Formats: sequence, C-alpha cells, structure tokens
Amino acid sequence: MAHLLNAPAEINHLVIHTDGGSRGNPGPSAIGVVISTPDDKHIESFGRYIGETTNNQAEYMAVVDALEGAKRYKPTKIEFILDSELVVKQLRGEYKVKNVDLQPLHAKIMQATQGLEVSFRHVLRSENKLADLEVNKALDEHLGHV
Repeated sequence: MAHLLNAPAEINHLVIHTDGGSRGNPGPSAIGVVISTPDDKHIESFGRYIGETTNNQAEYMAVVDALEGAKRYKPTKIEFILDSELVVKQLRGEYKVKNVDLQPLHAKIMQATQGLEVSFRHVLRSENKLADLEVNKALDEHLGHV
C-alpha cells in the first residue's frame, strides 16, 4: 500500500530507493520502494509481498514496481539507489545478465526507461534503510509476524 503525500501531478526529477529481499534464497520475498525528490522530500513509499523468489529476482522486481509507481509523476529523470551491487552493475550494462530468470525483468526495465534520463547507484545497506523497512513490513505482514 502506498503512502502518498500531497505530491504535485508532475515531478520531473525523482530519486527512488528500492530494495528486494527473500527469507531464504529462494524463499518468501517482498519489495520496498521509497520515492522522493532530489532535495529529499518524501513523496511515496510502499512494499509488497511477491511470492517465492530469489533475492536477486526481488531486487529486480522492486525496480519494476518503482517504475510503475513513478509513471504517475511523469518524470524525465530518475535516480535509482539500490543496495544490490550486482543488480546495479547489470542495469548499467557493466555485467551481463546470465541468469535466465533475471533476463525478462532486465529487459522490462530497459524498455520502461527508454526516453528517460536514468541512473543506478549502489549504496551500502545502511543507506537504504527506508526501502529495507518496506520489504520487512511486507514480509512480516504476509508471514503473520505483525
């Protein structure tokens, strides 16, 4: 469920923190997304249970969901911040996507970002706490740990 603030209809430049996680690898998985402005004004955050996946699949699904959520703001520039170095390097084109389960997710992201100015930056997990919190809330809710 999204936590929307009174955001304007259009925001040209978004900063989006994403995270995906699984309890077990593969195991029950969820995604977390935090959308804000470059000056750190929180716009929206959400998490969602996505079923049984690997951690890397969850990381990719978080970016897919973030792009879907960002559409409503009609951005021209998006800065993605993730704590998965592998996914960042694959999305930047530095590493090939060899895993067949990740290839369609990668292709979907590449398609969805065409025509946008997009960057992907890796940060330490400690710098991605809000997105991680959304992942854990979604997992706890689904697994009945609330």
